[in-house]
Amino acid sequence: MALCSGTGGSALVSKTIGEGKTKKANEYFSMIVCLLIIIGLLFTVVGILFIKTAAQLLGANEQMLQDCVTYGRTILIFLVPFILQNCFQSFVIVAEKPIFGLIISVVTGVTNMILDFLFMYVFKMGVLGAAVATGISQLIGGVIPLIYFLRKNDSPLRLTKPKFEWKPILQACINGSSEMLTNLSMSLVNMLYNMQLMKYAGANGVVAYGIIMYVGFIFVGTYLGYSLGTAPIIGYHYGAGNTEELKNLLKKSLKLIAVTSLVMTILAQVSSKILASIFVSYDISLLEMTTNAIRIFAISYIFSGFNIFSSSFFTALNNGGISAAISFLRTLVFQIMAIFILPLILGLNGIWLAVVIAEILSLIVSITFLMVNKRKYQYA
Repeated sequence: MALCSGTGGSALVSKTIGEGKTKKANEYFSMIVCLLIIIGLLFTVVGILFIKTAAQLLGANEQMLQDCVTYGRTILIFLVPFILQNCFQSFVIVAEKPIFGLIISVVTGVTNMILDFLFMYVFKMGVLGAAVATGISQLIGGVIPLIYFLRKNDSPLRLTKPKFEWKPILQACINGSSEMLTNLSMSLVNMLYNMQLMKYAGANGVVAYGIIMYVGFIFVGTYLGYSLGTAPIIGYHYGAGNTEELKNLLKKSLKLIAVTSLVMTILAQVSSKILASIFVSYDISLLEMTTNAIRIFAISYIFSGFNIFSSSFFTALNNGGISAAISFLRTLVFQIMAIFILPLILGLNGIWLAVVIAEILSLIVSITFLMVNKRKYQYA
């Protein structure tokens, strides 16, 4: 919900600012933030009441159950700050304060690491310590921007008395649905990957996949950060009718992503063994498997940047349908097809190659949507 309303809402607000309706933009902004707080409180109560049942349904045994409940209930106490943190990551860019957003992200990350060490290693608090450390960092990430926007500031955005209008709320949710679908799809696809890896490589395959996900987020995070940063700018110029600037942004973005994709793919290939050894240097066979997996998986970085940006680009243009279609096909449909078909032909390497094939197919879809809609939005 935070991703859905945050990204979709920021696109709506930036477009409204571009149209010269700053007061209306602040009303939308305040409405979305208040709605997220209300929903967050509701989910907190429901989650705390049913966390034990949910853990049991997901397969937690008696040995794990207490830890699951302890961690889950503690994290849920901080759910509202967590939702706000995700929401404000988009809105600080709309407010023309990206450095402020970066500082908040760094502070929350460092706080989490320091408190993890203190609570788990020094004070021996176990999973409770891990949950409290995460929650406090989320509290910082959610409350500091909230205070900033509640007070007078030199940005275009400020929280005011909200006026609830269901049409813009629905528009924001639909427009941001691609980001929601991406995260939901990733959860499902990760389970399917683990299932196939247990079949073809056993526990070592699951370990290797976990490492790929950690390593991959470093590289893919670059695309996500750029797309998140440019979306409000694109939305603003779209709302203002600056078609020349839209063309300029799209052209330069595609060139930048092309160069970055090649650099990051080469970097991942060259450093694959070093990256793998950080996690599994203790096991030679697992190290070789993970190194090979990173090298195959890294080919996807050539294509993923274009797909991530394309989805974000249409979100910024307030076309949630196309954005969601790209994300849905990329993160769910194409990957599920590849996960089950390729291993029958290529064995274990087929699993590592699945994301590459999914990204290539998604690139075809992204290019098609960009070509078909260029006259409608006049960005080319």
